[in-house]
Amino acid sequence: MSIKDNLLKIKSTIPSKVTLVAVSKTKPVSDLMEAYNAGQRVFGENKIQEMTQKWKQMPKDIQWHMIGHVQTNKVKYIAEYVNLIHGVDSLKLLQEINKQAAKHNRVIDCLLQIHIAEEESKFGLDENELEEILQFVQNDKMQNIKVIGLMGMATFTENQTQIKKEFQHLKSIFDKHPQLTTLSMGMSGDYQLAIECGSTMVRIGSSIFGNR
Repeated sequence: MSIKDNLLKIKSTIPSKVTLVAVSKTKPVSDLMEAYNAGQRVFGENKIQEMTQKWKQMPKDIQWHMIGHVQTNKVKYIAEYVNLIHGVDSLKLLQEINKQAAKHNRVIDCLLQIHIAEEESKFGLDENELEEILQFVQNDKMQNIKVIGLMGMATFTENQTQIKKEFQHLKSIFDKHPQLTTLSMGMSGDYQLAIECGSTMVRIGSSIFGNR
């Protein structure tokens, strides 16, 4: 099946209130343009240099989402154009995004990454750290960032019960904060389960573009 067919098939299974982020990392611009021409406008990348090159080459009505781990010293390269940064896992990073966004007179939307998986390697905040950051953002009046929601990645496992438990856990944290509007959870393998559990944004790559 073509990228267009894959995309339209997935879109037909996703409620209209759920945002589809097409994860296009490692894929050539021609593949992204095929998705773009089929109507896709939100693309997710995990490498800053690659995303910046694609941004320069592609139409300017695209929303670029940074879905990978962001190092503080790299924020300046994406501050000019990035729409949403998914994996914010420290106050220091948030402050740097605010600082760099200010230089371009922009407000950058951010999701705070919550650690829900059992694997140690995944980045993310615990609930106490989340509360501290949200409190700080509220009091500090950072003008150039907006925390719009939460993001989490489930354990990489075939065990659907465990994945569901982790998604439900993240949803329960999200529900405590009515000011947040976006819950980004779910990828190619588990996005339907994530949507059932309340996800409003899914990150799908291989099911659209084929395996890397």
